[in-house]
Amino acid sequence: MDKWDKRFMDMAEFVSSWTSCARKGRAIGAIIVKDKRILTTGYNGAPSGITTCREKGYCMRDKLGIASGTRAEMCYAVHAEQNAICQAAKLGVSVEGATLYCTHQPCTICTRLIINSGIKRVVYKYPYPDEFSMQLFSEAGITVEQFTEE
Repeated sequence: MDKWDKRFMDMAEFVSSWTSCARKGRAIGAIIVKDKRILTTGYNGAPSGITTCREKGYCMRDKLGIASGTRAEMCYAVHAEQNAICQAAKLGVSVEGATLYCTHQPCTICTRLIINSGIKRVVYKYPYPDEFSMQLFSEAGITVEQFTEE
């Protein structure tokens, strides 16, 4: 890891503070970078125009007793990686060959979007128990690195 990786991971950590997710420990941020320039950012939260969990004052998943890593469809939040990719699409910004920095290892759903968007490198800080996502990255030839402070 170099000084640029640290700078961009610090930025992803900062972006995670914008989360609208009410679930404790689920502030996740992502940024997409190409040629040392930030293309887009994303954090986990409700889609535009939808009342957020913070505004509602509760997490639907907590209220229903849904365990972390299961039933992703039962959540108001769009994942940070998904939001960063959606912003690129909305703004007409190509992410082909870019690097995605994310506070947490992407889940399988995000991994598939990352692969199809043309991102070639993923740097994450915190692991997530999703071995299938790592298998998909490997099969797609995408470089995945866990960020470590030296």
